[in-house]
Amino acid sequence: MLSKYKYHIWLHIIVLIFGLTGILGKLITIDSYLLVWYRVGIALIGILIYFAITQFSLRITKKALIKTLLVGVIIAVHWVTFFEAIKQSNVSVALVCLSSSTLFTSLIEPLYFKRKIKPYELIFGISIIIGLYFIFTFEFKYLVGMILSVISAALASWFTVLNGILIKETKAKLISFYELLGAFIIVSIYLLVIEKGDISQFTVPVEDLKWLIILGTLCTAFAFIVSVEIMKKISPYTVTISVNLEPIYSIILALLIWPESETMSYGFYMGTIIVIATIFLNALFKNRASKEKKVHQ
Repeated sequence: MLSKYKYHIWLHIIVLIFGLTGILGKLITIDSYLLVWYRVGIALIGILIYFAITQFSLRITKKALIKTLLVGVIIAVHWVTFFEAIKQSNVSVALVCLSSSTLFTSLIEPLYFKRKIKPYELIFGISIIIGLYFIFTFEFKYLVGMILSVISAALASWFTVLNGILIKETKAKLISFYELLGAFIIVSIYLLVIEKGDISQFTVPVEDLKWLIILGTLCTAFAFIVSVEIMKKISPYTVTISVNLEPIYSIILALLIWPESETMSYGFYMGTIIVIATIFLNALFKNRASKEKKVHQ
């Protein structure tokens, strides 16, 4: 029984690990730029060790390298705005607003793949806006965090769509590695310019270092390696549905750890239900559309 569903079990373990990202973002006290720098740096070391053990080649074309590094810049800004959103609000608010990436994907994807926006995508987009309206109305004190999280969601949608183009010509492992490298380079440049080469500014409290290592190794390097393998065995629809559970896992974990600061208003949970239900419906409709397309081919 366990052997039959081992990849599904691993998928939910990975989604739960992704959910830990927000929790760790709240636990780590250093600023968002330095947090992302350490996260990406530790993850790169972990992935390089894995590539060395598996003798995986880092060879990539110059054209693909430039494209992938540039997408890495988008990912860096996405992570910085995400972690800053948590610091400006809390885990629950940031994760639910981040879920609005479905709305942005429905608007961005047609532009790149040159197709019309489907009617159900518009309806679901409006539903997500209604859900976010509830959250904005009842949790207005977290306005800055919500705005940052929505920006982060838009950036997440953008690089996801770009990855959909890159994957046609480059291996998934290479894309992930060079995107992380691009993110590391741009954040390094930013920190060196802002801190004016003061290396002492890169020091972090011992308590933060512990969480950063977990974030870089478990939540980034390990999750990346295992998720790539899982996607070879499980359908994209199952993966999409499962990943949509991330905000639910994060909210539950946050409530258990910080019941006082993470307990939200009735309006917040109404908005959350609308947003998450819309995301699941979107995945369901996309799965049906994919099956119909295969039948007609």
